Amino acid sequence: MELKAPWRKFYKGIPESLSYPEGSISDAVFENAREYPKAHALYYMGNRISYEELYEKTLDFQCVFESLGVKKGDVVAVCLPNIPEAVYCLYALNRMGAVSAFLHPLSAPAELDYYLQELSAKLVVTLDSLLEKFGEKARSKGRCFLLMSPSLSMPAYMKIGYRLTEKKKAKVEYGEKIKSLSELLKAKRKAIPKAVKMNKDDTAVILFSGGTTGVPKGVMLSNLGLNAMGMQTAVMSGTDVRGTSMLAAMPMFHGFGLAVCIHTIMISGGCSILVPRFTAKEYAKLIKKRKPNFIAGVPTIYEAICDSNYLDRVELSFLMGVFSGGDTLSPNLKERFDEFLKAHGAKVRIREGYGATECVTASCLTPINDERRGSIGIPFPDVFYKICKVDTTDEAPYGEVGEICITGPAIMKGYLNDREETEKVLKKHEDGNVWLHTGDLGLMDTDGFVYFKQRIKRMIITSGYNVYPSRIEDIANSFDGIEKSCAVGVEDTYKMQRVKLYAVLKKGVEDTPRLREELNNYLKNNIAKYALPKEIEFIKELPKTKYGKVDFNKLQENAKTDG
Repeated sequence: MELKAPWRKFYKGIPESLSYPEGSISDAVFENAREYPKAHALYYMGNRISYEELYEKTLDFQCVFESLGVKKGDVVAVCLPNIPEAVYCLYALNRMGAVSAFLHPLSAPAELDYYLQELSAKLVVTLDSLLEKFGEKARSKGRCFLLMSPSLSMPAYMKIGYRLTEKKKAKVEYGEKIKSLSELLKAKRKAIPKAVKMNKDDTAVILFSGGTTGVPKGVMLSNLGLNAMGMQTAVMSGTDVRGTSMLAAMPMFHGFGLAVCIHTIMISGGCSILVPRFTAKEYAKLIKKRKPNFIAGVPTIYEAICDSNYLDRVELSFLMGVFSGGDTLSPNLKERFDEFLKAHGAKVRIREGYGATECVTASCLTPINDERRGSIGIPFPDVFYKICKVDTTDEAPYGEVGEICITGPAIMKGYLNDREETEKVLKKHEDGNVWLHTGDLGLMDTDGFVYFKQRIKRMIITSGYNVYPSRIEDIANSFDGIEKSCAVGVEDTYKMQRVKLYAVLKKGVEDTPRLREELNNYLKNNIAKYALPKEIEFIKELPKTKYGKVDFNKLQENAKTDG
């Protein structure tokens, strides 16, 4: 059965279908190392790294991993910011047939314990300064930790300053299970390590997402999925990406950062400008100094740029593409940023896209010069969208709201260790294709433009990160003084949403400064920094719906009124 694709008439020079590599993500990238060895692949803190150097560094990292016993099929947890070493890990592990699982460095200790248990990871790669976040539980199961400093790839003059500040920190005691990357790299390799053949359908990367419940799920992404999405994104940009540059402010533990800001550029022969930590000032400084051709980020980034004066009188005609994803771009912010771009001499407008970790990341994008108010665009080549009636596989008519469903080469293999949850979201339809049921509501017009409406699952998005209220509530309810709680998202002009927690205290427990301090410390130890409630309000009881469920919509409305 031929799938409907009314949007194809808006491709305007973009092919309807692409030819994808049969091999791995590292194979695809290292084609550039052979063809354009001197071209810049990465830029980090003033240091330019060529494709030739990227390849050599990747081989060095592969030798280190082999010396630590990593083999084909092993999962290695990588908990790093956007530094060159994170990129070397990605492609070195892939070249040797292993799987890299990227974790958020701001995760709480309890979350890190959970991730490592799910992954059965025997090796963790992280910064020496983050080791303390991995508690005794994480270190008690024979795991090895490979530690490094973010100064490794800095220019010499910056390393000196960084090392002076490092001396003030507690020293790490290295041993059998805690290794220093710098020390292991001193053992010069004598030969090129063997590349393990990987098929396009083999798992390349695991990223964590909430799935249809609040419990984080490991999303297994294939070599084909990452390569296809990268090639599709490059084609949808509307220009030849080779030799261009992209500002990589989105972190690699986020599908947007890993797949769009890193891998798309890598397989296209461009340069990724690594941003280890976002601040509006540093971001603006890099835009002024490096003049990137592409910038991609969540709405929070564009809000911060509009609200600052860091780019006053800076000419932006070098921009070839500005992309927004990870959260809904409000019409007001789009208008503001489009005016900002125009006032600074840019010839482009911000283009909104849509996707999910379960399909790597982006799968839909506003076409050049064909934007429609409120639309998230049209599907990528080889990607098909349909709107289904909720809780069915039946297609809804054009213009009717239903669940957004997606099929294409970038759809995940499934959730790690969770067949039941996988079967909830990956369903075979009558057309014979497996479709991803996103859990999001939307509609499609007769031209095939897609419009996102709201999430079926109750989820809060703050600064582009998914926050699952049920997860926060489970943790809060386990605190000794709390009977029950409800987390809601409150509109925030900067973060789009912030988390507010309503809680009912147990009988006999009083609201005191000491109780609040203990509760805050408990939450900080178990919830990632970006997901922490910014406000906690104690109430006598949680409102209920007529069906006896907690009426979180009413609490959310109360929070809007109070805020």
